[in-house]
Amino acid sequence: MNRFLGLLMIIVLSVGQVQARGNEEAWIMVDTQSQAISVMQGKQVVKVFGGISVGYGGTADMRFQGDGRTPKGTFQIGWINPNSKFHLFFGLDYPNLDYAWRAFQDGKIDFDTFLDIRQALSQGQTPPQDTPLGGYIGIHGLGNKDPKMHKTLNWTEGCVALTDEQVDQLALWVDIGTRVVIY
Repeated sequence: MNRFLGLLMIIVLSVGQVQARGNEEAWIMVDTQSQAISVMQGKQVVKVFGGISVGYGGTADMRFQGDGRTPKGTFQIGWINPNSKFHLFFGLDYPNLDYAWRAFQDGKIDFDTFLDIRQALSQGQTPPQDTPLGGYIGIHGLGNKDPKMHKTLNWTEGCVALTDEQVDQLALWVDIGTRVVIY
């Protein structure tokens, strides 16, 4: 099946999934200790995806460009790239306002950078991805990466990775604005 038909099937299935979920919106919980992603509806676990990988530098309360760490915190899906080199990419609104404010207070970014991030977020745009805080953080598949490596290493630059099959299934619950909690 070609990629277009596969994505069309995901869209059709997701419409049914939205109707089945009722009024409560799904959100994503990323447990970096147990290396699992849970799809949540309120406080109820709807689906669990195990065997995820995070950044090769581990996780951090404050992430910086090039450190290979996955940021902890609460984010939202800011964009979706169905043609990513990692199969499917759900971009997070990283750096978010909380990160930017803390980095500014700690002297890690200047006031102009803080204002650029704040302005982009207030206008519903993707925040700048080239600040000292880094960027292009998201949840994605493997693409052409080695599945054996994925099972044994945390290998990303700071993202959360699943298999291509898992990220396709996750797409049933994810849309722009979906809340993502990484801890």
